[in-house]
Amino acid sequence: MKKKVLIADDTALMRELIRGALPAEEYQIVGEATSGDQAIEKYKETKPDVMLLDINMPKMNGIDALGEIIKIDPDAKIIMCSDQKYESMIMMALKKGAKDFVIKPFTSYDILLAVKKLFGE
Repeated sequence: MKKKVLIADDTALMRELIRGALPAEEYQIVGEATSGDQAIEKYKETKPDVMLLDINMPKMNGIDALGEIIKIDPDAKIIMCSDQKYESMIMMALKKGAKDFVIKPFTSYDILLAVKKLFGE
């Protein structure tokens, strides 16, 4: 059975890279969000197995969105994505419940490895 994936990033190129990193025979992209508040709504709608969540997004940043999602689903599997200048925020995200993170610029392999690691693959 395919694992459901939700992608939240305000940059179309990053969403495309993440989509392309996850083999269609193993993963189903169930939604995409371009802001933190939209990420929360899409999470409620799609109930994904894993979410890739950017930190720096409009309307509500990924850290705040993470906090709200963890309130909804304390077992949420969320991988934070960010560039190195937000490293302190990544540490904060891990304390708030994120399961892992990938640093931008990342490769398709980095994304796939992080997702597989969450499922012990």
